[in-house]
Amino acid sequence: MNFSIQSLYTWYRSLLQNSKYRLWVILGTLVYLLSPIDIIPDVFPVVGQIDDVVILSLLVSELSGLAIASWKARKGTNDSEDASPSAKTVDVDAVSVK
Repeated sequence: MNFSIQSLYTWYRSLLQNSKYRLWVILGTLVYLLSPIDIIPDVFPVVGQIDDVVILSLLVSELSGLAIASWKARKGTNDSEDASPSAKTVDVDAVSVK
């Protein structure tokens, strides 16, 4: 079993982006943050809060990204015009110069 932080982050993000599971993931994250059962117990002074801070920041960043995307969709703006420099890129044939 290949476990990595990146795969866990990708799984969590894909669940939040799926509207079918979004509410359950948010509620589960809030229950995890409020429950005394943690990956690293909160009894340890600083280290105990690290997992809570990481999960809370992940939840806030993903929800803010979803809110911004939803707001832009309602407003009718298109991100591809503003942030896509590849649409204005010109292909050039490279020549080796010695």
